[in-house]
Amino acid sequence: MPYRILVVDDEADIVQMLQDLFTMKGYQVLAATGGKQALALCSQKPDLILLDVNMPDMDGFTLCRQIRDFVSCPILFLTARIEDADKVKGFAAGGDDYILKPFSSQELLARVAAHLRREERRQGQAQVKFDQGLVIDYGARCLYQDGQPVHLAKKEFDIVELLSMHPSQVFDRERIYESVWGWDSEGDSAVVAEHIRRIRAKFAAAGCGDRIVTVWGVGYKWQ
Repeated sequence: MPYRILVVDDEADIVQMLQDLFTMKGYQVLAATGGKQALALCSQKPDLILLDVNMPDMDGFTLCRQIRDFVSCPILFLTARIEDADKVKGFAAGGDDYILKPFSSQELLARVAAHLRREERRQGQAQVKFDQGLVIDYGARCLYQDGQPVHLAKKEFDIVELLSMHPSQVFDRERIYESVWGWDSEGDSAVVAEHIRRIRAKFAAAGCGDRIVTVWGVGYKWQ
């Protein structure tokens, strides 16, 4: 079954170009020219989303946050220019990568393929039961407490995956950032603390207990 890619850009010529490019390479392409249309198409469970940052009805960061409520697939931002502060904002919203316009077709195809391979590797991992009713299904990228799902955004699950697969090992923010966002990302590792704050809030609401411990002056570990 071919991978399904959702392309979101308010410029119709860019959408058409990307649709032609990925269709030619054997992908199934969903196309949207605005935020509301993109949200509706997310119900078709895309494997990856290419998302323009600047759109008139809803900017890419806002749309990304809304998508992350129910979609865990990789989200790659498309943008003509980007400042460091915007990169941090985009990663905090749940984005996985930035691709600057104009981009080469080969680079875009390679980036997309790399993210899809990474997702495929993760889906091959197993379901693990922890104490006190917590279950993490690494293959399906789902987490359950006493049989009830605990909904995590993609980067939140990535952090939980990293820490829970290395119990009692302490990771500093930089190591977590490099592992989850990629060593060549140009954002700020401070975004890690915000993601862990959100994870803890969701865990507390679901009754998961204190799973992520802060080792002051060092980093974080799973217990």
